[in-house]
Amino acid sequence: MVMFGVTGDLARKKLLPAVYDLANRGRLPRGFSLVGFGRRDWNDEQFAAEVLTHVKKGTRTGFDQQTWDQLAAGLRFVTASGFDDDDAFARLGTVLAELADTRGTESNHAFYLSIPPNSFETVCEKLSAHGLARRAEVTGPVEGPADPWSRVIIEKPFGHDLDSARELNRVVETVFAADDVFRIDHYLGKETVQNLLALRFANRLFEPLWNNQHVDHVQITMAEDIGIGGRASYYDGVGAARDVIQNHLLQLLALTAMEEPISFDADHLRREKEKVLEAVRVPEDLASASARGQYTSGVQNGQPVVGFLEEEGFDPGSTTETYAAFKLDVHTRRWSGVPFYLRSGKRLGRRVTEIAVVFKRAPNLLFTDTTEENFGQNALIIRIQPDEGATLRLGSKVPGTQMDVRDVNMDFSYGRSFTEESPEAYERLILDVLLGEPPLFPRHREVELSWRILDPFIKRWESLDSQPDPYEPGSWGPDSAHQMLARDGREWRIP
Repeated sequence: MVMFGVTGDLARKKLLPAVYDLANRGRLPRGFSLVGFGRRDWNDEQFAAEVLTHVKKGTRTGFDQQTWDQLAAGLRFVTASGFDDDDAFARLGTVLAELADTRGTESNHAFYLSIPPNSFETVCEKLSAHGLARRAEVTGPVEGPADPWSRVIIEKPFGHDLDSARELNRVVETVFAADDVFRIDHYLGKETVQNLLALRFANRLFEPLWNNQHVDHVQITMAEDIGIGGRASYYDGVGAARDVIQNHLLQLLALTAMEEPISFDADHLRREKEKVLEAVRVPEDLASASARGQYTSGVQNGQPVVGFLEEEGFDPGSTTETYAAFKLDVHTRRWSGVPFYLRSGKRLGRRVTEIAVVFKRAPNLLFTDTTEENFGQNALIIRIQPDEGATLRLGSKVPGTQMDVRDVNMDFSYGRSFTEESPEAYERLILDVLLGEPPLFPRHREVELSWRILDPFIKRWESLDSQPDPYEPGSWGPDSAHQMLARDGREWRIP
């Protein structure tokens, strides 16, 4: 594996520990090798020392010296002045040839692009120009030993709108075969997301209710309780909609609304997700079907925090949103008339990602003395993070002589129900790339369909002269987001 951007936050906090944990679980071949590519003036030993520091901080399986010694023997580093440094790519080719001879890698290469999106095209073109990426299309049965493979792993965001995504897809798939392009969405590696398919299709209980006859609406939330911190160079001009909703939340929407696939084969899963994304309709009134905000200064968790515009590195006049919410409709027989509400934001009440399927209210014929606040709507809440699991909200009688009904929760948690530890998302995704198993990775058609949904909202926002609506840290977003649901006679769930 060649890792571009190996000195960045993602690599240090997630990718390097994930590679080590895979090795420690015995999931990597003994000859597995990792090549870092970056601006640092490091030799191989200095790179190994840096990797060791982050492995010890981030490992989930505990540090084992024997595992580390085996992994460290395959660590290499290539110093480059930039991603357009031809001499550096020539040295990379030499290093990869040496590893094929000494480590038995058989010239199988996975190129991980943990870099800014504007550098994807440059790196792909350099890999092609130096003969490091091979675009092999398999058209029939393979006889004898398989040819060496080249795969590319691309971190989000994939483009910044539909046109740029199409152009980037064209460039990448000119260098790599479509089946060798792995667009990372780490939420699809979460155990609960995959369990959503099991929840729906392995249980008779839910699927008969999973339609517009019984479901009132669906809320999909990704909330963070932290601010931007030191990510000004990445976040400014991107915002919550491009950063999270275009990829993570629209993928969760597709998994929630899709029909049952023929199998878990990658093509069958993608086909059903694409049908959902194609069926999504953007409301005509974009103003009433969307909300955007920026967090202000204030107090969160007892600590004073600065506002978004006061964060280091930001333009005080920036119109980048830190909160985004949308209302979408899925025009299929199953979901017609059921709104899907998506929201994401920084500095919200707590860190949580969940899907809430809210069912229609039961006819209140017998329980006329029960207040509506106590006699609520059934809901299935699927928690993606931090405490992976599911909660079923239902009405139950309060102990006593009166027939009082209140909402109660039936809770399932992975941590309490299973002794097996769920693999970290990046472990699962990296292993799937190395094995060439693509079910969890969106293809270019899904990416383009997601941008088709998001583009009208973003273009409208960019045409406005006003700043995004302010909201206090620790709250659940701006008033405009709450009004968006209030107009429909609904309200956001407080996780």
